[in-house]
Amino acid sequence: MIGCHCVVCRSRDPRDSRLRTSIHVRFDDGTSVLVDAGPDLRQQALAHRISKVDAILFTHGHADHILGLDETRRFNISGRAVKCYADATTLQDIRQTFGYVFDPSTPRGGGLPQLELIQIGPALDVNGHNIVPVPLLHGERPILGYRFGPFAYLTDCSAIPEESWPLLHNLEVAVLDALRIRPHPTHFSLSEAIEAARRIAARRTLFTHMCHDLGHADTCATLPEGMELAYDGLQLALRV
Repeated sequence: MIGCHCVVCRSRDPRDSRLRTSIHVRFDDGTSVLVDAGPDLRQQALAHRISKVDAILFTHGHADHILGLDETRRFNISGRAVKCYADATTLQDIRQTFGYVFDPSTPRGGGLPQLELIQIGPALDVNGHNIVPVPLLHGERPILGYRFGPFAYLTDCSAIPEESWPLLHNLEVAVLDALRIRPHPTHFSLSEAIEAARRIAARRTLFTHMCHDLGHADTCATLPEGMELAYDGLQLALRV
């Protein structure tokens, strides 16, 4: 946190140094998918050598999940637009925030990202890969998580609607929002995330979107078996 000198913000454990929440999924055929494009996208893409993105799936349109979208112009090297999938509210957030990109009077050229905005339905196909949108609640706002085969990514949620639970059966890995110890109106607290993780019953649960209340080592030492905090640069290999 800016201006903070707490134990976690001063920690030398690299797992306590956290950029904005996002994931990159690379399929065996080379298809490259981002979930969200936050303000740290440039730094993240350079650090993890991401040079190709075929599609971006947005969970919702808050600043920490979309403000890196201008950086995606580097993924237009092939001349093809990046497909951006989101619900109707998030697409409107993107059009409003990045109005210059979609304004016909803006001079065209290499300085603008080429984006194809696509409203998501109940099913999603990216280059032949089936991805399942999972409705969630972020406070009162409906947002989306995503399931890739045995892996589900559920960030920024404070509740999982009853109709979404069947979409989360038989998971190998679940990534789940867990902001802090104290309750929060729009995010799971750690205890709420643990309760949701037990109901999901994935073989492994990784908590994400933590604030500086949760130090990595100390928090992981208190978690039930099969649960841990995620960290920047964590890599998983799964059969999707």
